[in-house]
Amino acid sequence: MFKSLRLVLALSLGAIALPLLSTTSATASSSPSCIVSLSPTATETLFAIGAGPQVQAVDSDSNYPTHGLPTKRVNALNPSVEAVLGICKSASGASAKPNLVIISYDANSIKEKLSALGVTVVAQDAPTSLAGALAQIRQLGALTGHVATANSLATSLSRSIAADIKSVPAHPTKKLTVYYELDPTFYSLTSGTFVGSLMKALGVVNIADADATTADAGYPQLSAEYIVSANPKLIFLADTLCCKITPAAVAKRPGFSKVSAVLDGHVVNLNDDVASRWGPRLVLLMNQITAAVKRALVDPRLWK
Repeated sequence: MFKSLRLVLALSLGAIALPLLSTTSATASSSPSCIVSLSPTATETLFAIGAGPQVQAVDSDSNYPTHGLPTKRVNALNPSVEAVLGICKSASGASAKPNLVIISYDANSIKEKLSALGVTVVAQDAPTSLAGALAQIRQLGALTGHVATANSLATSLSRSIAADIKSVPAHPTKKLTVYYELDPTFYSLTSGTFVGSLMKALGVVNIADADATTADAGYPQLSAEYIVSANPKLIFLADTLCCKITPAAVAKRPGFSKVSAVLDGHVVNLNDDVASRWGPRLVLLMNQITAAVKRALVDPRLWK
């Protein structure tokens, strides 16, 4: 099931109450020349703020931007100290320690092992709020010497998301129920998670909230029967790339053909990568979710 960091982060890191930002070892150089990013989100942010030329290696799941990524890759789900230490080269051609390593998942206790060798490691776990995501962007700007650009990006994202929220009209008499699918086994997320909090700000009712327990830590696995009985008016699919799920595939599931979202055409495909990261493309996710909510609110078929 966990073939990439996408679901690992969604179902574990995002569910653990860890400090938002954690740096081990000394503070990184103001302009580190050799950065290793073991986080797809951090990779996107680093390139967006102008630190791309400083990045010498990324994890296997980093695929954005589509051009300019380094060819050196590290498996973030099974990293080795040797693999990370062997990436950077000194002026003489000999191996040198990375100036900065960024992780979003501490596989193989890589953080502790690298820190013991004097490598600066920054852990940026999946945030639970927009403020947390923006803080991580600003932190990367401070660590890499791109403070102004990072602050500008964070401000732009904040303003865009605020505008999306403001654009949704108040709808106190319309209970817009939503199901957000992380994978075909019906893992979902509650309003207590990062993406869930964004949806809640739009005034929707997340069907996962009523079925979740504290043991789920925000990421319950629902049942098909529960989803059908909840009859969501809007469905978001965040498993379209990994698992090839489409609105047509959802309609073929037992009982789903009678669900309002399926009947009235409100099953929305999301890009898995965009939906599971909290960096520069977060605005694209929020734009898409907001547009879908607004379409549902004005569809008379849902409110007859």
